[in-house]
Amino acid sequence: MKRLALAMALLVAQPLLADSNLPPAYWADRQLPDAKQEARAQALMEELRCLVCQGQSIADSDAELAGDMRDLVRRRVAAGERPDAIRAWLIERYGTWISYKPTAEPAAWPLWLAPVALLLIGAWLIRRRIKR
Repeated sequence: MKRLALAMALLVAQPLLADSNLPPAYWADRQLPDAKQEARAQALMEELRCLVCQGQSIADSDAELAGDMRDLVRRRVAAGERPDAIRAWLIERYGTWISYKPTAEPAAWPLWLAPVALLLIGAWLIRRRIKR
């Protein structure tokens, strides 16, 4: 019985061991000295999805990985890289899902066409109902 209790306690405590003891990245929670560069970095960070939280942008997330990504974005913007190039690099690395900004690739066409198709079907159904 004691072994079972010990095994259960270890299973429950396991997520506690997953936390990192590393300090946050330097630019994770600091702003760039140049206000224009910081504005570009902030705008980009609002358009990038946190890979851990999945429902928040990296600008809003408290996850450690989001902090690392904020640091990466700020460092690249400070180095003079364009936000579009940074977004393209992140999409290449993590896939299109990371960006809140929709893409125009063929796989996304059903997402663009579905609202139009639903509106047309709804208009057709309403027209049929009114004719009766």
